[in-house]
Amino acid sequence: MEKKNNPDTIQNSIIYANNAATTWPKPPSVLAAVYKAAAGPYLEQGRTTVQDVPDYLFETRRRLANFFNTRDPDAYVFTAHATDSLNLLIHGFARQEKGPFHVITTLFEHNSVIRPLYELQKTGRISLTVIPPNAEGIIDPDDVSGALRDDTKLGIFSHAGNVIGTVQDISEITRIMDEADIFSIIDGAQSAGQIPIDLSRILCDAFVFTGHKYLFGVPGTGGFFLRSPDQIYPVRQGGTGIDSSSPVQPESMPERFEAGTPNFPGIAGLGAGIAYVQDIGIEAIQTKTMGMISDLIQKLQEINGVSILHEHPQTPLVSFQIPGLDPDDIGYILAKAYRIITRSGLHCAPWVHSRLTEGKGAVRISLSYMNTFEECAQIADAINALCQSE
Repeated sequence: MEKKNNPDTIQNSIIYANNAATTWPKPPSVLAAVYKAAAGPYLEQGRTTVQDVPDYLFETRRRLANFFNTRDPDAYVFTAHATDSLNLLIHGFARQEKGPFHVITTLFEHNSVIRPLYELQKTGRISLTVIPPNAEGIIDPDDVSGALRDDTKLGIFSHAGNVIGTVQDISEITRIMDEADIFSIIDGAQSAGQIPIDLSRILCDAFVFTGHKYLFGVPGTGGFFLRSPDQIYPVRQGGTGIDSSSPVQPESMPERFEAGTPNFPGIAGLGAGIAYVQDIGIEAIQTKTMGMISDLIQKLQEINGVSILHEHPQTPLVSFQIPGLDPDDIGYILAKAYRIITRSGLHCAPWVHSRLTEGKGAVRISLSYMNTFEECAQIADAINALCQSE
């Protein structure tokens, strides 16, 4: 008898619409790369005498540099995910500052930004300004300029929101930060793989990405691009395979921030995921995914009882409520009765939900290139049926 949790059975029986959390299914090339890396010995510089096997770290760094249009592959540091990257950058920057300082961020931020900042705020290390969006869900660069103070040292900005899908003008925002000599971190967890990103033209000091979302890698992979390593203190220390006699963490990149044995299979999968995105082309990905989400939103607008948080997203997601129903109940019914997988609740973004939903949350549908227009029609039909039953 076939088991209910057989991956092939699951893939054929569900509509997966929770890609802003983790994309699924993964491309066959990604799964093959993970398997190949896990099955073979690893070329781990300084830690093995194995030769003539793939150097997954170097190859994936090279792909990242090409993908984001930068020159130096060693400017890319591998971490476990975007949350890991943001913690290393935020706490590493704070460690370099001798006294209290001011930080600017936005209402759109994820808990991976909110919680590290709160930790610093409650211990008196920082003061914080949170910039709200305008009515269109956009952070006005003039508001960023207006929030600057003499003691402002750090700005952290989400590139694309995970609740309403608006995209911020990080080129202009980072220009403002650069002119004021303020360190800027861009959270690209929701944008990398969905939006063309040219880091040769964006003046951010650090750009954070994750592997398991729209770069189609597996969970446990991510990293950041860093222009000036000496501005971030390495808050982790450990083995790097080089200069092992020294008790001091190496200053060279990327060893300055990469302590311990890396996730070789995951990094190999990340490299394959980037290649998959490049082979299709981000423009082609955008055309399909934005076409699907626009079609779905149009169908939802025609359903009596559906309240959409933002009707003009710039990434393929839409969040909605049904008055009188708890978002968690909606998500449960869609999963149990219709085998549609969404995300309900606050989406780890409580600040923006406090403004848009009074903290009550919403149901989010997020699509990837792997979804189809037929699935979108089935999602709309299921939501319509749910509303009609009320």
